[in-house]
Amino acid sequence: MSEVALVTGGSGYFGSLLVDHLLRAGLEVRVLDVVDAHDRPADVRLFQGDVRDDDAVRRAVTGADLVFHNVAQVPLARDRELFESVNVHGTAVVLQESERAGVRKVVHTSSSAVFGVPESNPVTRDTVPRPVEAYGRAKLDAELLCRAATTRGLDVTVVRPRTILGHGRLGIFGILFDWIADGSGVPLLGDGTNLYQFVHAEDLAAACLLAARRPGPAVYNIGAEEFGTMGEAVGHLCEHAGTGARVRHLPAGATSKAMEWTARLGLTPFAPYHWIMYSRSLWFDVTPAVDELGWHARWSTDAMFRSSYEWFLEHRGDDDSGGSAHRRSAKQGLLKAAKRVL
Repeated sequence: MSEVALVTGGSGYFGSLLVDHLLRAGLEVRVLDVVDAHDRPADVRLFQGDVRDDDAVRRAVTGADLVFHNVAQVPLARDRELFESVNVHGTAVVLQESERAGVRKVVHTSSSAVFGVPESNPVTRDTVPRPVEAYGRAKLDAELLCRAATTRGLDVTVVRPRTILGHGRLGIFGILFDWIADGSGVPLLGDGTNLYQFVHAEDLAAACLLAARRPGPAVYNIGAEEFGTMGEAVGHLCEHAGTGARVRHLPAGATSKAMEWTARLGLTPFAPYHWIMYSRSLWFDVTPAVDELGWHARWSTDAMFRSSYEWFLEHRGDDDSGGSAHRRSAKQGLLKAAKRVL
């Protein structure tokens, strides 16, 4: 008899990819989400509901062996109340109902945003989380709930990914790909020498499944093993595209302020994490995942950027307006005018 895995947020970008990964591993998969994905496999059962709804979560989790908790209001939502109610309260409900249902393992997908701007790199298991904006604080609060649940006997492992890329990943990256495809100047905050790590969604999915197979609570920081600076990542993609797109270096301080105020006025799609972090260094030590899970990243930063960009070109103009925030390009707003200037 196959193991039963529930994926909360299984209609979103990473959730959908994780569903496919689990199916290939031979698991029976369920999805709990408020919306249905247009590409949900026919043999995956949808439980349509909200993670804040005790009854909906109870129905979805009953009979499940594994729970992969991915539901989250992403930074682009810029809604503190939703960060609290979905990312924190929703996690509390999932943990509560998983405990009641006797779930064997919960894998909770957190975020590198819990670390804010780290005092030093690499970030390790011993690095103290210090979030600097509302989304990161909510994700840390959810982690603390996971830790509390382990004291009651629920086996919960927390997986923290770096910024996720991969085929089908759009969101704010959809704007970057659009500019590069049209040969525009691509703004970069500062000199671009900040070391910045990404992770391919396939590598993250592999880490989540391996974490589910390892008994006992743990925390794993997951990111690419081959990466470089932000300037190299964007510059190499411009070279790969061959459209004439080029990097334009802008003053980090002034540009960050412009991003912040235009976002607050609703003129651009940026979230606080973008203007705080995109000129800073942040990278994970992934040694625990390698040593304890046998995990290795298959994708380098350059390879995942190329894969994401080529997928964008193939699907440019497709309408996924009803999809999750990461499965559609963010609306450019005032950036359309900036694109013409740069």
